[in-house]
Amino acid sequence: MRIVPRQDHGALVLAVTGDLDIDNVAPLGAALESAASDGDGTVVVDLSDVSFADSTTVNVLLQGQTLLGPRLRLAAPSPFMERLIGILGLDSALPVFPTVAKAIDPPLPA
Repeated sequence: MRIVPRQDHGALVLAVTGDLDIDNVAPLGAALESAASDGDGTVVVDLSDVSFADSTTVNVLLQGQTLLGPRLRLAAPSPFMERLIGILGLDSALPVFPTVAKAIDPPLPA
């Protein structure tokens, strides 16, 4: 598992790659905690290259939502993550966007 942080149009994007499980998800939790204490901008977790995630990962994302509130957005879920999000209904607790760009600058409601 690897996390590559970057700034994109004022948002912190955390590009996550690989398998996320109980043995290696702690750095994602630490990155979300750091983002909560370091600023007030949007935090986007780019899930496009996540090949596996377990319940510990879901818990870390939900804890991130508790820390960051509406600032936290999930983006570009890989097919595995899209299925996991759908099965668990995670999109009812966290906003999920099809792309990082849309997560950074979501469309205004009609």
